[in-house]
Amino acid sequence: MDVLSTIVFFAYVPAIVIMWYFYHLDKYEPEPKKYVIGTFLLGATLSVGVAFVLETLLTPRWIRGYALLPASAFYLALVAGIVEEPAKALAIRLPFKAGQMDGIMDGVVYGIAAGLGFAATENMLYGLGYGAAITVTRAFLTPFAHGSWSAIVGVGYGLKSEGKIHSLTNYFLLAIFLHFLWDYYAFMSATLPQYNIMLILLLFINLILLRYFVILGQREDLEKQWWYWFVGGRKNV
Repeated sequence: MDVLSTIVFFAYVPAIVIMWYFYHLDKYEPEPKKYVIGTFLLGATLSVGVAFVLETLLTPRWIRGYALLPASAFYLALVAGIVEEPAKALAIRLPFKAGQMDGIMDGVVYGIAAGLGFAATENMLYGLGYGAAITVTRAFLTPFAHGSWSAIVGVGYGLKSEGKIHSLTNYFLLAIFLHFLWDYYAFMSATLPQYNIMLILLLFINLILLRYFVILGQREDLEKQWWYWFVGGRKNV
């Protein structure tokens, strides 16, 4: 396998496998595949493009060479969180506006799809810029991280579609905060490898939070299943 093939493979295949896994966790009311795939593709294209432009505008040239300094790492991590989470939400709005989201589990599935698409393209771009090794390393970390953060926002959209909440602010703030922490310690770990411990801890926190949302979503769908059966209202897949 040549270098380019290795980069593309490790950028997209792990993300697609993870998406397949979480798609099948939505066993009581699976989402239409075309919307899940569409959300993934928008996350991989539109969201990445918007984030790239905004981050370029918000990051002065002089700060880019000093990412290892605490203040610079703080600024870069904050910009990444503030820019990338709303950018990924643009992809989530596709199924939301199409009326395909009606609960927590829907939010998890579409949120993860948007985050995984974003992570896949981001990992490919990192590989093209810094070599295949960086893509291989990131392939087993960032898809779970981006997927978890976007799932938080997706859950907010799912609850909003049900009329249970009216504002997404808290969901965006939590996703941005977790994203900021991750990027900050990732930057700092290049100077002090001990910071990798924080990345591992944050990864576990993200996965626990994601698992919690899945449990809530499955429970909610199970409670509504009798109604779907009665009216024949399952979505086409």
